[in-house]
Amino acid sequence: MTHPLYERIIGSFNQQAMMQTFGARLAHVGQGETVIEAPILPGSRQQQGHGHAALTFAIGDTAAGYAALTTMPENHEVVTAEIKINLLAPARGDLLIATGKVIKPGKRLVIVTSEVVARTGDQEKLVAILQGTMVPVPL
Repeated sequence: MTHPLYERIIGSFNQQAMMQTFGARLAHVGQGETVIEAPILPGSRQQQGHGHAALTFAIGDTAAGYAALTTMPENHEVVTAEIKINLLAPARGDLLIATGKVIKPGKRLVIVTSEVVARTGDQEKLVAILQGTMVPVPL
């Protein structure tokens, strides 16, 4: 049996055309935390062959946003008010994994973070960290 929180988040995630374009999947949903995985496809590489920063940013922002959504009542969504990224290393590998977490939930603002790692085989390397603010939006 699937948990209602997962059903809510996966239902929303499945409506995101950009995540579908990137081949991303929702790998984990927990209270205040989500994980998104995306393969580094040929169409999402930059000129040197690494995963493009736009892919890293997109899945990091999305993981953080869905982490925030897990803390919201049913009649709310969230939108990103601001988010910053520190790119730490080239996104070399087969797969990017973004783990979004809520740092401080709130009724008006939700402070979030996300870490993105690149995986090749069983090796992982931290390639980016993001920190931002999500704003609850009533439906």
